[in-house]
Amino acid sequence: MQTLATRQPLAPDTIVGVIVLPRPMPTVIGMGAYLKASLCLIHGDQAQVSRTAGDMLTLEAVEDYHGLLAELLAKDPALACAAHDLHPDFLSTVEAEALSCQTLPVQHHHAHTLATTWEHGVQAPVLGLSLDGFGLGPNNQSWGGELLRVDGLEFARLGHLSLLPQPGGDIAAREPWRMAAAALHVSGQGSKIATRYPDQPHAAMLAQMLDKGVNCPETSSCGRLFDAACGLLNILPVSEFEGQAPMALEALAVAPETLPGGWKIKDGILDFSPLLNRLPGMAARDGANLFHGTIAAGLTDWVLKAREQSSLDIVAFGGGCFLNRVMTGLLETALSEAGMTVLKPIQLSPGDAGLSFGQAIAAALYVEQTS
Repeated sequence: MQTLATRQPLAPDTIVGVIVLPRPMPTVIGMGAYLKASLCLIHGDQAQVSRTAGDMLTLEAVEDYHGLLAELLAKDPALACAAHDLHPDFLSTVEAEALSCQTLPVQHHHAHTLATTWEHGVQAPVLGLSLDGFGLGPNNQSWGGELLRVDGLEFARLGHLSLLPQPGGDIAAREPWRMAAAALHVSGQGSKIATRYPDQPHAAMLAQMLDKGVNCPETSSCGRLFDAACGLLNILPVSEFEGQAPMALEALAVAPETLPGGWKIKDGILDFSPLLNRLPGMAARDGANLFHGTIAAGLTDWVLKAREQSSLDIVAFGGGCFLNRVMTGLLETALSEAGMTVLKPIQLSPGDAGLSFGQAIAAALYVEQTS
């Protein structure tokens, strides 16, 4: 067995980020997510984050992931814990359970918040604003638009985006018109789905699925909210890859505007249905500007209300939706002007490529508390 003194150097492109931690921590590994999967090894006061192996959808990506894992384990095989996602079927979960150490399941959005806060060296309780496409919540819920209170290993869900049905499940991430159909259904306009999307052969059937609640799991995903806007504005109703349509939507948003009354907040749930109801019939550029400005304003209102209730004035951004520079810039400016400290990822991606770092932090904290 190799030791730290005899280990071979890693390939030059294996590690893309090295985070210096506030103190030495137990030797642990974060196993990453399903999309844009990376790994993170913590040893001493350093966390080393690998490049991403990509999405675990192809044999090539899986083999690359195994290669990265083998390199990191050869670097230091004496692991105290391996942290993985809650999803039982993810490759990262299966691989973690095959290691000769204890394992720790870590909720996806909790890990996003830990990644951001610990990259800044912040160990105090924070508000975590986690916005992405999908992360499994407790009881197999589909999360993705979450406002959390995070204090190390502990987290509480303070609120979430209002739920939208996801017609056809995961395929809706590649076909934004489906999320637009869901928004029409929720607003009582389901009868318009077939005529609004005549080029989609399944439009009439989709309306029936939504009416009956068949294969339409509900989600709080912010990514699917962006998809709904794209579908309502007829911006790439069908995408070649997940995120393509929201990227096109962002490119159109050059002068963001806010729709008065474009959102509602009740019992911690942020509801953008007034905004979605306004988008049909708008020009794509006008809709993109209105969507981005209103989303940022609604999120700002949501976070500031949570500050009043929690007395926390630090908010950490995490999740792939923060790759959207328009929304992120508007939100950061508004919250900073309101006196909040805003933490954004520095070296690491806000998306799943940086998730393994947050998982590894959770594993290290867990070992510290249970040793």
